[in-house]
Amino acid sequence: MRSLLQFTCCAILLSLTFTLRAEPTLPALVAVDVGHTVSAPGAISARGRTELEFNLALAGKLTHALQRLGLRTILVNHDGLIESLEARPRSVPDADFFISIHHDSVSEWELETWWWEGQQHTFSDRWQGHSMFVSRRNPELERSLLCGSAIGARMQRMGFEPTEKNARRREYADRLHAVHFFDNLVVLHHAVQPALLFEAGVIKHRDEELLLRDPARQARMADAIATGIAACLMAGR
Repeated sequence: MRSLLQFTCCAILLSLTFTLRAEPTLPALVAVDVGHTVSAPGAISARGRTELEFNLALAGKLTHALQRLGLRTILVNHDGLIESLEARPRSVPDADFFISIHHDSVSEWELETWWWEGQQHTFSDRWQGHSMFVSRRNPELERSLLCGSAIGARMQRMGFEPTEKNARRREYADRLHAVHFFDNLVVLHHAVQPALLFEAGVIKHRDEELLLRDPARQARMADAIATGIAACLMAGR
């Protein structure tokens, strides 16, 4: 009886071991952070729209694009109520990658005024284009930069043009793909995983603002970002 029991237990353990080993690895988990909050909605576009609104639209499309590629996603600050920048990456400690979605503005001294639909707004048509930031204080700088470069390469392959605006103050980590160092960005250096801040474009630029509001273009940009992230994460598996 004891021999039969031992044989049965061993058979169960072997079966369980085989099942666990055969279990497919879970797809990578990407945390998509919506930049800014309801109380501090960021820059105001050339036609009076908040940056938060732009960020929400692109972040939502990015999560769908990542899911179509088979990656798992979690949307951080989807309601615009997470005030603490430190809390954003800390809320997703199990994520394999953290990307914070933003839209860019310009310095006050570069702004001009114009009238749009009966209201006065500020604008600057000097700069347009996307850019990215990584932090040397992030524990996964190498992978952060690799993902930034992969995203940048895909963006340019799909016809999106980067900006050189941020080179005035931020050192390039990868000039070709518009990735800059920004060591003290809180959401990046508090992340325990590779992390990147993505600036989709300059909402103070009157023509680019209209492009950034276009849902079809947002979807194309999201596809480019998602493809770059997927390529980067698969390279490390």
